Amino acid sequence: MRQITLSNGTTVEVECLSCAITSGMVEPDGGVVIETEHFHAHQDVAYPIKGLIILASKRHIYGFDELTEEEKMDYINLLTKIRKVQREVLGIEHVYYFYNEDTTHHFHTWMVPRYEWMNDFGRSVESLRPVLHHARNEMNDQENVNEVIKSIRMLIKALREERE
Repeated sequence: MRQITLSNGTTVEVECLSCAITSGMVEPDGGVVIETEHFHAHQDVAYPIKGLIILASKRHIYGFDELTEEEKMDYINLLTKIRKVQREVLGIEHVYYFYNEDTTHHFHTWMVPRYEWMNDFGRSVESLRPVLHHARNEMNDQENVNEVIKSIRMLIKALREERE
């Protein structure tokens, strides 16, 4: 078991944070953006960037090659739906997608929006690390976190409406 302090200050003891979140044992701030049988999408509010989404598999795997055919279809459909509402609801024009297979968690993809203020850190994938550090260390005031929570609710609403 590992002891992890969440962005809201709560400490949890879990074997795998991703498993705890996707199973509902740990509720992410702002709630679940969208969920299917195979995947769970939420925002890590520790990085308070409007529209930043983490899409995690519910099954504890590490790489693309471990996805079943059904999971592959679900994954691409969810990425597409989330991306569509990021653009339509939050006006996000560009997104960086990344995942790594040497994580201590399991399979998850980060969808990181690209905003104008990020240009100060560069215009390539190498800019993501300093952008995320800046967001975590300099943008974690209550006003910005409230804006992020508001954007999460907007995405949730749009994704629900799309399903109906």
